[in-house]
Amino acid sequence: MTLQLQCRCGTVKGQLEPARAYTRATCYCKDCRSFGRFLAVPGVLDAAGGTDIVAIAPAAVRFTDGVERIECMSLSPNGLLRWYASCCRTPLGNTPREGKLPYVGMVTACFADSAQVVDAALGPPGRTVINTPSATAPVKSTPLAFVTGGLGILAGIIGARLRRERSSPFFDANGRPLREPHVISREERAALERGPV
Repeated sequence: MTLQLQCRCGTVKGQLEPARAYTRATCYCKDCRSFGRFLAVPGVLDAAGGTDIVAIAPAAVRFTDGVERIECMSLSPNGLLRWYASCCRTPLGNTPREGKLPYVGMVTACFADSAQVVDAALGPPGRTVINTPSATAPVKSTPLAFVTGGLGILAGIIGARLRRERSSPFFDANGRPLREPHVISREERAALERGPV
C-alpha cells in the first residue's frame, strides 16, 4: 500500500510507503509553528498551533511530478531544512541539514488521501504530542506515547542504517540538499514567532 502526496495546486506529486513510518506525532514547537506562518497557507497548523508530522525513512518517499518546484528554507544557519512546494507553499517535510541521517518528518498537509485512509495506515493524529508547553492552547501531554514514539524513530533510523539506505528525495547522491536552503534573518524569524496562529 502507498499513500499519495500532492501539493495544494497539484504540481508536486509523489508517494509514501506507510509501512516504513517510524511514528506519527503532532509537534507544538515554536519552530514548526514559525514554518507554518512562513508558508501562510491554511491547514498546516491545528487550533493549538501544532503540525501533524509522520517520521519516516526517506527511502520510503518519492516524488513523481514537480520536483523542480521543491524548495527549502531554514529558520537558522544550523536549523532543520524545511521543504515545501514553491508553487503553492504546501509544506512537504523536515530533514536534518545533511542527507546522511535516514529521517524525514513528512507534514501530513501534503497527503492527498482522505483523513480516513491516512489514519487507517498511520494511526490517528494526536495520539502522540510533543513540545506541548509551546502550544498556543491547552494540549494534554502524552509521555508514554512520546517515549514509545522516540524509540520507534531510533529503531527505524538504526534499521535504515543497517540496510545502508542512502536515497532521499531531498538530497543528491552525495548527501547535498537538492536546493540551496533559504536561511531567514533573525528579524524575520522573530516576526514569525510573534505572528498569529
